[in-house]
Order: sequence, then structure tokens, then C-alpha cells
Amino acid sequence: MTIQLTAEQEARLSQIAAQAGRPMEDLAREAVDRYLAEDAHFRVAVQEGIDAAGRGELLTPSEVWQRVERSLRS
Repeated sequence: MTIQLTAEQEARLSQIAAQAGRPMEDLAREAVDRYLAEDAHFRVAVQEGIDAAGRGELLTPSEVWQRVERSLRS
């Protein structure tokens, strides 16, 4: 597979690679791995939410904000 980066993306990746002393390709693969892991986690969380809603386990808007604020503090 080949992807096309914008000039800005390639320049930023090149700079990071130079600072890290690593090949750009390694960093790009790591970025893809992180994206795939994050996407998989997100999809599981969404499905858990859908399943919970299907069981009637819903939060009020204030409960949601309380959880968000608690998460941001930790």
C-alpha cells in the first residue's frame, strides 16, 4: 500500500523522525497502529453504549457531564 502525504505532513514527519533518530516509515507504521487500536477501542465503546441503551441503561445529561468532569480531573 502506498499513501500520499501532503508536503506539510511529510515535512512534519521528517522533522519528528530526525529528532527521534528513526526512519519515517517506522513512525508512520506506529501512527497507523495507534490509530487502529484507538479506532477498535472506540468501536467497542460505542457498541457497549448501544447495548446499554438497548437494555434501558441510560444516563441523564447531568450524569454524563459529571462523568466528563470527573474524567478531566483525573
